[in-house]
Amino acid sequence: MLPWINLLQPFLALISSTLLTQGQNCPSSCLCPDHHTVDCTGKGLTHVPDSIPLDVRRLLLSNNWIPWIPSDFLVLYSDLVYLDLRNNSLSLLEPGTLSTSSRLVFLDLGSNNLTEIPSGTFGESRSLIKLRLGNNPHLTMMGKDAFIGLTSLRELELERNGFTELDVSVLEPLPSLRKLRLEGNPWLCNCHFAKLFVWLTENRHKLPTGMEGIECSLPLNGRRIPLSLLSEDSFRECRGTLTLTDYLIVIFSGISVSVAAIMASFFLASTVHCFQRFSKGSKGDDDDGSD
Repeated sequence: MLPWINLLQPFLALISSTLLTQGQNCPSSCLCPDHHTVDCTGKGLTHVPDSIPLDVRRLLLSNNWIPWIPSDFLVLYSDLVYLDLRNNSLSLLEPGTLSTSSRLVFLDLGSNNLTEIPSGTFGESRSLIKLRLGNNPHLTMMGKDAFIGLTSLRELELERNGFTELDVSVLEPLPSLRKLRLEGNPWLCNCHFAKLFVWLTENRHKLPTGMEGIECSLPLNGRRIPLSLLSEDSFRECRGTLTLTDYLIVIFSGISVSVAAIMASFFLASTVHCFQRFSKGSKGDDDDGSD
């Protein structure tokens, strides 16, 4: 009998380890298939569960009713590399919530109720490779520095949101970007879209659906057409349109020129005045010499 017991010992140890993981360290109603994975998918949760193991690496919280994430959430789970919060009720992200996720590689915030991604939301998440923000129909605003620090990001999904325009500077801090999804947004083919169109034309190889998979509405009749039917000449009327920054530059330049002109006039007047005084002084000396 003893040889059989020796053969069964590894299996008994595995079963015991699994039971301990599920019974002591695993949140109630969740599954923990291994020591570093917590699966709470579709459990009807209304908040992030307590008693999540601190060494968790994969946390699955999709298909629940979670409305917010505690601002110090990722501080506790520094080993987390995979976080799935897809299909919840998230409407906002508190500043700093995701800024401490130094090891996070995959983050899914798709199919929620997000309305804005503020600047600095992801802080210095330099390890993040894939970010899903698609299927948030109320997401219409993106901070200029929303993706600052995401130097390793390769895949960004912004499809089927509520964007009508997007500042192209939002995408510029992403040197490693290889895949970008923008289809399904209500883009407007106006002057605010012109710079983004040029960027997309130059980076069309990063679009999985190509330019033909992204549509925008014409200003006059609202008809939606694929970007593949447009060219830079389609936005030629926008080349003479000044932005707020342009106006500020013009105003500042005008003020600078005016100040320079005033100073030059003052200097010229002072020079003429000094020259006249010097001429009068020289003439008086000549008259005294003659006497």
